[in-house]
Formats: sequence, structure tokens, C-alpha cells
Amino acid sequence: MGAFTLDGGTWQVENNVWIVGDEREAIVIDAAHDAEAVLDVLGGRTLRAVVCTHAHNDHIGAAPAVAAATGAPVLLHPDDLPLWKLTHPDLQPDQELHDGQTLSVAGVDLTVLHTPGHAPGAVCLYAPGLSTVFTGDTLFQGGPGATGRLYSSFPVIIESIRERLLRLPPETVVRTGHGEPTTIGAEAPHLRDWIGRGR
Repeated sequence: MGAFTLDGGTWQVENNVWIVGDEREAIVIDAAHDAEAVLDVLGGRTLRAVVCTHAHNDHIGAAPAVAAATGAPVLLHPDDLPLWKLTHPDLQPDQELHDGQTLSVAGVDLTVLHTPGHAPGAVCLYAPGLSTVFTGDTLFQGGPGATGRLYSSFPVIIESIRERLLRLPPETVVRTGHGEPTTIGAEAPHLRDWIGRGR
């Protein structure tokens, strides 16, 4: 549990922090609020990267501390640098994420899918070997991520979901930035409803 702050508002939120790897090495997806909790779960494993699905503060708050403790680089899509600087004005991510890039850890390949809308540099990480996509705040159980805030766009997030995520196999498990998982197949029929809501 921690605070999400943007556009002059603050909300208490619970974030999912995902760790992909084996007993020797791992990557962390979205080091949210508590660096010590992330480091405790990692144990003695080698951390290869701290990957940020986007740069809202509730997804990157602990990223520099986790990186400093482990020597792992922080990876972020460059389009989200303006949001990053709102939280960490004196720090820079270590490496850029780009659409189509592949990250590998413990025999698992994760493909970077640029999915702007919730944030301009939002990305999802598709692991076909795990039949899983890590969507950050782009896609949730029941709909797309929020788009009523700075740097967000409802038409853009719908296009990202339609063109990048709904093309994945329907059995693909969607592991989200908040809340419970779902599948691509479960969410696909609702796209017409999301468009009609016009968030």
C-alpha cells in the first residue's frame, strides 16, 4: 500500500510488483512503494533489471532504491521521462525500453510492447513461454486503465489494447498493475463497451 500522486490529487493504492526468474536470477516489474519488501522477496538472487511499465509514482517509487541495492539498471520507455521527473527529478533511468525489444531472464523471453494511452511511454511485457502478459496499468480485469489524468488519452489506450494486446492468444494471462489477473480472451468481448463509454 502506498500513495499515487498526480495532478494535485493523492490516492492510497495497492500495487502488484511482479518478479520473473528462477532461484538464481530475476527481473522486477514495477518496483512500487517498498524497496525493502522487494529486496526481501528477491533474497540472494541476482537482479538483472528493474523494468518500469510506466512512470506514475506508484510504479517507480522504489525503483532507484532497489537498483542501488542490487546494481541492477532501471529500464523505462523514453516517452515517460516527463512523468519520471515528477517523482525523481534528480535521477535518470539507466536504460531505455523500446517497442519490440526482448528482455531475457532465467530462460524466459519478455517482448516489450509499447502501449501508450494510460501514459505516453507505457509498455507491456509479453512472455509467450509463460502464456502471460504483464500490462501495468494498460489493461485490467473489466477494462482499460484510467485516462483522465495528465499525459493520458482514451482513444490512444483503446488503440493500444486493440492493436497490441487483443492480438495475443486468448488464453494469455493478463497480470496487471493493480488487482486480480484476467485473460486476453475474457477481456476481448468488452472492447465495444469500452469504446462506448468514451472515458
